[in-house]
Amino acid sequence: MSTTYKAKRITAAGLLALAILMGPSAFAGDKKKKKDAPAPEKKPNIMEMIDASKIVWPAPPAITRVRYLNYFCCEKYVPPAAKKKSSWMDKMAGGETEQQKMADKPLFALWTPYGLAVDSKGNLYVADGKVGAVFIFNTETKDVSMIKHGVQARFGDIIGLAIDDSDRLFVSDTKLHRILVFDKNHKPEGAISQGVVDPGGMVVDNENRFLYVADAALDQVLVYDADKLTPIRKIGTAGKAHTLTEPGQFSVPTNVALDADQNLYVSDTYNNRIEVFDADGNFIRAFGKAGDRPGTFARPKGIAIDVDGHVWVADAVQDRVQCYTPEGDLLMYMGNHGSLPGYFNTLAGLVIDKNNRIFTTEQYPGRVQMFRYVTNAEAQAEFDRRKAEDDKKKAQEPKTSATGNSAPGAAAKPAEQKPQ
Repeated sequence: MSTTYKAKRITAAGLLALAILMGPSAFAGDKKKKKDAPAPEKKPNIMEMIDASKIVWPAPPAITRVRYLNYFCCEKYVPPAAKKKSSWMDKMAGGETEQQKMADKPLFALWTPYGLAVDSKGNLYVADGKVGAVFIFNTETKDVSMIKHGVQARFGDIIGLAIDDSDRLFVSDTKLHRILVFDKNHKPEGAISQGVVDPGGMVVDNENRFLYVADAALDQVLVYDADKLTPIRKIGTAGKAHTLTEPGQFSVPTNVALDADQNLYVSDTYNNRIEVFDADGNFIRAFGKAGDRPGTFARPKGIAIDVDGHVWVADAVQDRVQCYTPEGDLLMYMGNHGSLPGYFNTLAGLVIDKNNRIFTTEQYPGRVQMFRYVTNAEAQAEFDRRKAEDDKKKAQEPKTSATGNSAPGAAAKPAEQKPQ
C-alpha cells in the first residue's frame, strides 16, 4: 500500500470523525441565518366551530326531545409537507429517523362503519368491514382501541354487533358466514356458523337468552341460544329470492331490536316496513310503506327502541332518523342529506343505550354521530317548569276590567295551556 493512499484514508477518517462531533449545523452555512418559514396554519374544522348546545330537535320554542352531542370519525392521516431527507450526517448526529417519524402515525380510520353496540361501561363499539376491525371508543375522551383482523381475530366483512349483559361481544361476518363471540376481555370464545349465510344486524334478549340474527340472504331472522350458541328456530321463509310480501315474511331483513316486553322489531328493508313479533316468534303487526318523505320508508335499516318504547328507524335512502309509536304513528324525525351535525350520508346503523344516547353510523363519510334522547319524564318536567313560570308571570301582571281600567280586586281566570 502506497504512502499516498494511506494518507488519503487517514484524512477521510479524520473528516468523518470531525463531522460527527460538530453535527450537521456546522455545515449549514448561510442557511442557518435564514429565518424558518412559518408552519402552515391548521384549517379550522367546521364541526368543531359549531355550538353543539344549540342543535336540538324539534326546533325551539318546542320542548327539546333530541340533543346533538358529538361525533366520532378517526380522522384520516394527512402527511406533513415534504421535507428534505435526512442525510447520513443527520442520522449519525442523532437526527430523527423515518421510523421515529412514523411512530405516532394513526394507521386506521373509520371507512364504512355499520353495526353499533355499547357495553356496561358506556364504551361504544363500531364494526367496520373495509377496515376489518371493531373500533372501541371511550365516548368521554374519544380514546380508541381496536379488535383487528389478523391480530385478535380473523374477519372477512363484518357488519353487525351485539353485546349481552355480561359484555360478551357478538360480531357478524357476511364474508365468512359466521358470528364470532368474544368474552368481556375481547378474547375469542366461540363462533356460530350453523344455518348462517349472510348475517347482519343482531340483538340479545338477556331475559330469555336469545340471540336474534337478521340474515339478508335467507330472508329470515335466525334465533340462537346466546350461551350454548345453538340454533333454536327461524322466523320467515327462505328460498323465495326476496319476493315475499305477506305479513310475517321478509325481503332482505337487515336489523333487529327488542322492546321492554321482549317483542322483536325487524327492519324488512326491501318491503320498506317494520315487522313486530313476540318472544315466541309469532307475528304481531307491521307498519310502514314505500315513499320519500317522513312517515314512509326507502330502505329502512338501523332500528332501536328507547326507554319510553318509541321505535327509531334509520332510513338509508332518505338519510333520516324517524321516531314512531309502537303502532307505527310518526312522532318526529331528524336529518337529511349532508355532512353537518344531524345530517347524514348513507345512514346505516342505529343504537340507543341505557343512558339514552342515540348513535348512528354513516357509510360514506365514515362517521358516527351521538345524540341524547330526552325522555318523556324529562320532557314533562320541562313542560311543568314552563307552565309554572308562565303562571307566575300572569299572577304578577296587573288585572284589568272589561273597560280597560285597573281593577285590583277583580279576579281573572288564567288561560289554560295544553300540552303539545
